[in-house]
Amino acid sequence: MTPTDKTHTLEAAVRKFVTQGCHISIGGFTLNRNPMAAVHEIIRQEIKGLHLYAHSNGQGLDELTGAGAVDRLDIAYSGNGRYAPTCINFKRVVKENRLRVEDYTNFQMALRFQAGAMGLPFLPTYSSLGTDIIEKWGFDPALREEDDTLPVQKLAVMDNPFSRTSPKEKIVAVPAINPDVTIIHAQTADVKGTVRINGLTFSDVEQAKAARHLIVTCETLVDEGVLNRSPQNNQIPGFCVDAVVHCPMGAYPTACYGQYDYDPGFLDWYRENAGDRAGFAAYIKDCILDTKTHGQFIKKMSGNRLESLMADPETGYSLKVKR
Repeated sequence: MTPTDKTHTLEAAVRKFVTQGCHISIGGFTLNRNPMAAVHEIIRQEIKGLHLYAHSNGQGLDELTGAGAVDRLDIAYSGNGRYAPTCINFKRVVKENRLRVEDYTNFQMALRFQAGAMGLPFLPTYSSLGTDIIEKWGFDPALREEDDTLPVQKLAVMDNPFSRTSPKEKIVAVPAINPDVTIIHAQTADVKGTVRINGLTFSDVEQAKAARHLIVTCETLVDEGVLNRSPQNNQIPGFCVDAVVHCPMGAYPTACYGQYDYDPGFLDWYRENAGDRAGFAAYIKDCILDTKTHGQFIKKMSGNRLESLMADPETGYSLKVKR
């Protein structure tokens, strides 16, 4: 590895940057571009006590929470579409009071990552005025007092300093997020860390730029300079990235636009077999711990469905998946 080469193995990247009890965010949106290979490596390395931040994540969040890797969670939504309108293990651990959850709106979570990326302490919004999100806090004042990694308030309702009305118009200030590490999956990256995401980026770019450290897993790894030929298509510069991992199908069983679709066969199986503690524990052992690489996991779980998941080059999605 040269001084400018940021390539790592997945095991090494996770071991170096994801530590016990750290604050972590993962990219993707519901069934799209979850960094599943990295999620499974975190589970294999038995990393616990995580404080997880997610915009609207699906399978990755569900497996991390189900595996007991996460103690605290800031989130807007977690679901897998029709396969799990609310993610099944996430819902279970919340109902069992085994996970502290701080609930925000989708827009508020996006703004929190944006504030972190901009180096600001907060950003203002109208979102959630008149709702219980203002009043109901997942982290109580005592916890906030003893843990200086948490903002002193969930949010703050304040007067708009530019309002001409009396009483003044109200706005909501939401605190910035600066995770210790963010992990995203992208279609292409180069060895120096330049990242190109095709299709919708969701909040991945803001999550990436807000983080102190960034791990990128990618479908295709290219030499330095290749992505510079069309720089307008790149979203994340190399100086933001700490580790690049070449990991084909690293989002499976979720989708990666232009590459492959999500796997309905897996998601149906998972809903039926991993919905309680015993079933999920068996899934962890048989499908993650007993497979040493993401390639082995895919081979074990995809059966003969892989060809049907490959994306149509025109639409970016599989035309063979029954939705």
